[in-house]
Amino acid sequence: MMQRLAAIGFDADDTLWHNERFFRMTQERFAGLLADYTDSDHLHARLLAAERRNLGRYGFGIKGFVLSMIETAIEVTDERVPARVIAELIAAGQEMLAHPIELLAGARAAVEALADSHPLILITKGDLLDQERKLAQSGLGDLFHAVEIVSDKTARTYEQVFARHGAGAERALMAGNSLKSDVLPMIAAGGWGVHVPHELTWALEHDQPPEGEPRFRSLAGIADLPALIAAIEG
Repeated sequence: MMQRLAAIGFDADDTLWHNERFFRMTQERFAGLLADYTDSDHLHARLLAAERRNLGRYGFGIKGFVLSMIETAIEVTDERVPARVIAELIAAGQEMLAHPIELLAGARAAVEALADSHPLILITKGDLLDQERKLAQSGLGDLFHAVEIVSDKTARTYEQVFARHGAGAERALMAGNSLKSDVLPMIAAGGWGVHVPHELTWALEHDQPPEGEPRFRSLAGIADLPALIAAIEG
């Protein structure tokens, strides 16, 4: 029997509530606006390249996404993009920032069940105001012992977070839909990394599962997390 987990971390976007679907819908809108200049596959590839190089400037979230769309629109039109298109992209970003939260199936029950027995830490990255808004609308905020909105998720991030809220990463578990951000760096920090796949995951969050790692687990859905933790703790 292993020692009881001192803290459990949850990712937010596409782990507790839907997020990527709204980015995909906006990308399709983007493609329609620029259909006279380039095909959608080329546009999406250019947008992804812009998002990748802009992460260090804008970080994660909707605002950086909108700025990357505007930059891409300028590039693919050779600086001839109409002002109305820029205005529509800004409006699309504002709509995303105001979109109601939709919890994933089983998310509320899983968080409520674990909140009775463990300190829960929400660890998410993105725009500060947007993440705070989503958490408030989710109705889950009071169930978390702490909320950490970070610029990136690295092994050092998890070491620091679980040192502040718990007994270190070695006695903590992190659950999320991103192998790159939620699982691999948590395992590197010495903790448990639990992958909860979502049907839509941003291309820049993809990575290979760490097969053979003793502290790696994968679930069909977030509803299965309480049972997994009970099994881990023996």
